[in-house]
Amino acid sequence: MGILRSLAKSDKEIQNKISEIAEELFRDIDVEEIAEDVFYALDVIDVHDLWDSSGPKREGYISTENMAFEMVEEQLETYYQELFRLCELKMAKESLRYCMGALKGIYRYANESDSEFKDWATDIPEECFGYLIGEWKKRCKRKSQVKEMKLFIKEKCPRWSGWANKLL
Repeated sequence: MGILRSLAKSDKEIQNKISEIAEELFRDIDVEEIAEDVFYALDVIDVHDLWDSSGPKREGYISTENMAFEMVEEQLETYYQELFRLCELKMAKESLRYCMGALKGIYRYANESDSEFKDWATDIPEECFGYLIGEWKKRCKRKSQVKEMKLFIKEKCPRWSGWANKLL
């Protein structure tokens, strides 16, 4: 990323080309596709992996709650990093749509998944949802997008909209 910045600073034509390529790559962010990806990333977490990974260890004891949180965070890390990258690239519209997709996927998992693992991770989806809203808002400075996000949450994530929109 540092090399691209140096190149972009050295030549206006290269800077324009980099921007053009980045916009082309991220132009068509599909909220529904991202939501589906996030839902399935969480839905495939196997409760047996949780049981195998928690309990007494050489380094101490890992509770099932802590391990469940780690496992969910591990599945969501890629989505967090992609959102942060879009924000860093100052792709505000794309970061908004990407965040909407990730939030919808987390919400859908919490409300629709029949996964046995979910029974061990009861509050974790809400925590991750709140974390993602907070991190996006730190990076998003446009009031119009915050307003759009509030409306999205109210429409697509109604059970959580009361507390979630307070974070915005």
